[in-house]
Amino acid sequence: MTKRLQIVGSPISPYVRKVLVCLERKQIEYEIDPIVPFFGNDEFSRLSPLRRIPVLIDERVALADSSVICQYLEDRRPEPPFYPRDVGDRARARWLEEFADSRMGDVFIWRLFNQVAIRPRVWNEPADQAVVKQTLEVEIPSVLDYLEGELPVEGFLFGDPGIADVSLACFFRNAAFASRSTPRAGRARRPSSRARSPCRSSRSSRASRRRCCGRRSRSSARRCASSACR
Repeated sequence: MTKRLQIVGSPISPYVRKVLVCLERKQIEYEIDPIVPFFGNDEFSRLSPLRRIPVLIDERVALADSSVICQYLEDRRPEPPFYPRDVGDRARARWLEEFADSRMGDVFIWRLFNQVAIRPRVWNEPADQAVVKQTLEVEIPSVLDYLEGELPVEGFLFGDPGIADVSLACFFRNAAFASRSTPRAGRARRPSSRARSPCRSSRSSRASRRRCCGRRSRSSARRCASSACR
């Protein structure tokens, strides 16, 4: 990969952050066009027919799915690996990635983050409190109960941090963002030590968040990629 590739999509998206962590892990040069998919133009629709982020553009392809992008990066630059080498572990890692993208995406993004962050700030609409309550009291505990039996007591899932760890961690990061807009009395119970993301979250300053809004090279974009694992 001699030409710097481009990632289209805002780092606030867990799907974008997953790809950025993969790029950082493999030390691949890149730049970000931090588009918000709600406001993408016709060119964005051409690159991403489903109008989803992230989109990867390089000298060979334009891809518009985070799982496909990560597998493409793994195939083009196998070292260091982002997927387990053992065929069984690799299959399980892909399943946990799918669980994160599908089930956790539905719960943490559409039922929680969308309600308490996107609707008020993007569309100037109030959150549906019934949906938020159901999410906090039923849906999130269900996700945590499942992960309780899947994650190790400590450390990463398959030795080194990889696709499964990062996929799960990215959604917990958005849950942390959403928690700042959620009344404390209604918050979901915290996961046990086994169910927590293997990467800790912390508050970032307003100044550092502002830096994530411009087009960046790899050196400055590292801050946004690593935010999934802070």
